[in-house]
Amino acid sequence: MKMFFKFVLIFSLLILATNSKSICNNTTDQELLKNAFKSVSGFNFSWLKPSDSNCSSPHIQEIRLPSRNLSGIISWKFFKNMTNLNVIDLSNNSIQGHIPGWFWSIKSLKQVNLARNMLGGSIGFAHNLNLSSIKALNLSTNRFTNLGKLSGFTNLQILDLSSNNLGSLSSDFSNLTKLVSLNISNCKISGSVKIISGFGLLKYLDVSNNSMTGSFPGDFPPLGGLKFLNVSLNNFTGVVNSKKFGSSAFIQGGKFNLTRAKNPSNSTHFKPNPHQKNTTQKQNHHPPVHRTKTKKPKPNIKTLTIWVGSISLFFVVSIAICIFCMYRKRKTATRKKWAISTPIQLPFKLEKSGPFSFETESGTSWVADIKEPTSAPVIMSSKPLMNLTFKDLIAATSHFGKDSLLSEGRCGPLYRAVLPGDLHVAIKVLENAREITDEEAVAIFEGFSRLKHPNLLPLCGYCIAGKEKLVLYEFMANGDLHRWLHELPTLKPNVEDWSTDTWEHHNISGSHVSSPEEKTNWLTRHRIAVGVARGLAYLHHAGSTHGHLVSSNILLSDTLEPRIADFGLRNIGPENKVNREESENAFDVYRFGVVLIEILTGKEESDENVEWVRRLVKEGRGVDALDARLRVIGDSVSEMVECLRVGYLCTAELPSKRPTMQQVLGLLKDIHPELS
Repeated sequence: MKMFFKFVLIFSLLILATNSKSICNNTTDQELLKNAFKSVSGFNFSWLKPSDSNCSSPHIQEIRLPSRNLSGIISWKFFKNMTNLNVIDLSNNSIQGHIPGWFWSIKSLKQVNLARNMLGGSIGFAHNLNLSSIKALNLSTNRFTNLGKLSGFTNLQILDLSSNNLGSLSSDFSNLTKLVSLNISNCKISGSVKIISGFGLLKYLDVSNNSMTGSFPGDFPPLGGLKFLNVSLNNFTGVVNSKKFGSSAFIQGGKFNLTRAKNPSNSTHFKPNPHQKNTTQKQNHHPPVHRTKTKKPKPNIKTLTIWVGSISLFFVVSIAICIFCMYRKRKTATRKKWAISTPIQLPFKLEKSGPFSFETESGTSWVADIKEPTSAPVIMSSKPLMNLTFKDLIAATSHFGKDSLLSEGRCGPLYRAVLPGDLHVAIKVLENAREITDEEAVAIFEGFSRLKHPNLLPLCGYCIAGKEKLVLYEFMANGDLHRWLHELPTLKPNVEDWSTDTWEHHNISGSHVSSPEEKTNWLTRHRIAVGVARGLAYLHHAGSTHGHLVSSNILLSDTLEPRIADFGLRNIGPENKVNREESENAFDVYRFGVVLIEILTGKEESDENVEWVRRLVKEGRGVDALDARLRVIGDSVSEMVECLRVGYLCTAELPSKRPTMQQVLGLLKDIHPELS
C-alpha cells in the first residue's frame, strides 16, 4: 500500500513538473522573435514586456512597437510557432516586404496593426481552407496592390485598408459580413460597390476617393445602422438626403439628386389647385353678355393699383430688411466673434479653383495650393464622426482674417475658431512642415493625438491643404503662463507683444479667469511647476520630446492646470530632425529649468537671468532671487529656495549632470507632497 502511495506521489510530481515546464519553458518564443526581427534595424528586445512575470522564460502575448523607427524586412515564418501571440502593433515604422498568406491563420491572433509602413504584395490567404481569428485589422497607408482570398476572415469586425493601391475588390470580399467598421478610401478601386451591400452590421463606412460605381442607396449596406458615411470622389448615381450624413459625405461622389430640393419645386409648380380649376371652368360656361353687363372697370383699376403698390412696397421693405440684416451681421461679427456656433453656414465665396492665399498681420502670407477647399478634410481625433473640411476652417476664422489671428510665432500663425457644437479651438499653420510628405505628416499627427495626459494640450485634429499642414488644439481661456506671470498684478493685456506663440486672453462665458491673488500665491505657482514637470516626464517616458519648452507654450486651463502645447512641432521639419534622443531629453530638462526659474523670480526668460540665479543659488543667496510679489506663508521661503535649487540642477552646463524629468518631478513633489 505504501508503495502505491509513493508511486502516485511521484507520478503527480512528474505531471506537475511537466505542466510547469510547458507553461514556463518558453525560450523558443523569445528566440523566434529575435530571429524574426534579425534583419530589422532599430529593434530592441527589451521593449517587449512578457505577460507572465513568474516564469523565467514567459510567453509573449503582445508585440506593441509603434513609432519605433524600425526599418527592414521581418521574417514572418518565425511567428508560426508563437502560439500565445494575441496582438501585433508595428504601425508607423518603415517595415518592408510582403506578408505570407498563412500568417493570417495564426489561431491566437486577435488584433493586427501594420499601418503606415512600406509593406506590399497581396492581402489574403493562399488557400480557401484557412480560417482567421483576427477581429481588428489595420493595413492602411502601405503599398498593397491586390486582395487575395478573404473568405477566411470570418471573425473580422474592423478593417482598414485605406491608402493602398488595391485596384479592385475580390469576389469573396462579400463574405466579411461581421464587419462593423470598413475603410477602403483612397485605394484606386474601380467597379461596383454592390459587393458590400450585404454588410448589415456596419456602423462606419468610408469608400471615398476611388472610382467606384453603383446606385445609392440601393447598392449600399443598410443606412439605418450607419453612424458615419463617406462616398465622396466616386462615380455613384442615385437620390440622396444629406440630412443624416451631411453634404460633405457626397461631395463629387457622382450624379446625385437631392430629395429636399425636388419635392418643394414639384408642389409649387406642377400641382394646380383643383378648386381654382373648377371655378375657371364654371366661369367659361357663362355667356359673354353677363360679363359685359357687370360693371367691373373701377374695381379692376383699384385692384391693379393696390397690386402695384403692394409689389412696390414689398420690394422697398425687402431691400431695407436686407440692408439692415447685412449691417447688423457685420456689427455682430465684429463685436462677438466667439458667437459663431455653426461656421459652415457663414457666407463663403467659392473661387473656381485654387490656390487660396491668406495674409497675416505681419504682411507675410501662406498658400493652400488646392483646387477646392472641400477636397481637404479635417481629421478630428477627438470627434472622428465630425464631417469638416478646409472650407469650414476658412468660414470659422473669417477667411483666416486678422481678427481671428492670435499670434505669429516661430512655428507659424495661430488662429482662433469655434467649430460646430460650440467647440472652441486654436488653429496653427505649421510653416516648418511644408516640405514633409503627407504620409509623414499623418503619421506624426496621429502619433501626437495618441499622447494623452492631463498636463499635455491634446491635438484635436489636423488638416492637410496642399503643402500646408494645420493642427487644431483646444482653446484655453486663461491664456499662457508667460502672460499670466508678467501681467501681474493689474492684468493689463500686452497687445503689442506678438513675438511668441501665445493664446489671447479671453473671458469666455462660464470659464474661470484667474485673479491677481492667485498669481501671488506660491502654492499656485508650485502646483503649476509640478504639472509642467509631470507632463514633460510623461513625454519622455512615451519616447517623445518637446524640443523648445518656453512659458508661452504652457497654457492654463479654467482651473489653472498647466497644459504643455506645441510638443514635437519644432523638430517636425526635415532640417530640424535630431538623432540624439538622449541630448534632446537633456535639452528639455534645461528648458524646464529656465521656465522654473521664470516662475520663481517673476522675471522674463533670458540667459542673464539664468546665470544670475545660478550664481545666487551657488552662493547660498537664492532668497534674493525670489519674486517680491509672492506672499510668504509659513515655510514657503525655504520651499521656494529649494525649488530654485531644482532649477539650478536642471540648467547645469553639462547635459550629463542634469537630472531626468522623472527625478525632477520627484524633487518638486517632495517639496510640498500634500499638493502633488
